[in-house]
This record gives sequence, C-alpha cells and structure tokens, in this order.
Amino acid sequence: MHKIKNLIFDFGGVLVELDKPRCLEAFARIGFPQAAGMIDAYCQQGIFAMLEEGAITPADFCNEVRRQTGCPANDAEIWQAWNLFLVGIPTWKLEALMELRNHYPIYLLSNTNEVHWQHAASDFFPHNGWKVKDYFDRIFLSYELHQTKPGADIFRTVIAETGILPEETLFIDDAAANCQTARTLGLQTYQPAPGEDWRKLFEL
Repeated sequence: MHKIKNLIFDFGGVLVELDKPRCLEAFARIGFPQAAGMIDAYCQQGIFAMLEEGAITPADFCNEVRRQTGCPANDAEIWQAWNLFLVGIPTWKLEALMELRNHYPIYLLSNTNEVHWQHAASDFFPHNGWKVKDYFDRIFLSYELHQTKPGADIFRTVIAETGILPEETLFIDDAAANCQTARTLGLQTYQPAPGEDWRKLFEL
C-alpha cells in the first residue's frame, strides 16, 4: 500500500448528517409524497437526479415538481422540505478537517445540488471564523461538473485537475458503488459506517 498523500472526502453521510424520513415527511405534508420514490442516501432518481447532475435549474425543478405531481407548494416550501434532508455537520468533523489540512491536501467530491450546497455553505460549514472554502484545497460538485458518482468520469476529472496520483490518495465515501469505481481507477478507499468516527484513520 502506498503512503497516503492526499484525501478526498464525500459530503453527504461522511461530513453532513442526513435524515431521509424527516425530509420525506415534509414533502408529504406539502403534497409531494412521490418524493419517497426518488430520494436515496446514495443516489437520487428522476427530477432529483437531474437537479444533482445540473441538468435542470432549481427553478425548473420546482416547476417540474408541480407539473408532474400536482403539488401546490411554492418554491420556498419545496426547498424548505428538501433542505430537511440535511441535519448538519458535527463540530468535531469541521475541526478534524482543519487539523488534517496541516498534513494533507484535502478535496471534496460530492453528488449534490445547488440548493443543498448553498444551505450547507451558509449554515453548516461556518465555525471559528472558517468558511467552506477554508476546509478544502478544491471542491468538486456534481451539479457544477454535470457528472455524478459512481460514474468514472467525475473521478477522472478530479485526478486530472488536481494532478494527484490515485495510488497516493485516500477516498472516503459511505457508498459502496462509489468506492468500487474509485478503486478501479487506482485510488485507495474507505467506506465508513453510518455515524462512524473516521478520525481513527488519522490518529487525531
């Protein structure tokens, strides 16, 4: 095994904690119970997948929700329900990231959408005067790249744009399919269990 020189972190489930039932209950309350068949902790479906891939704008998404389902909710109500999927980032994770930046280049690679990302950037990452970009050397987001995990292209983009050597890089993601793709490209991987304290990997 090669010495680890770079770290790539997933966002959902690894950094931000998730609450799918709370989100689905909120969607049901506003008249969009169909969301239950499209939302997953690892891979979204339907219009949620299109939002995550950057194939539609947030405004288009809301219009599609109303058109496809007859949901009467306005944009703000839809986003409020969708953001309930994200619970927050524990302080220990933010402080661990800043400590790890003293030892490694750190990258974020996330399947996410513009609404969730803006919510996290404004409400979850600020701590001790730090903002979201203080934690990472580069941030790679699916909706900006129009590429998603577990497809190989998004990993190739990260490797090409950072110049990292895959064999010297540890990718931390809670989805088995994402880790599998990363390994085929030569990255080392770790799949933490839900709620696991991954600091043990680094002796923090």
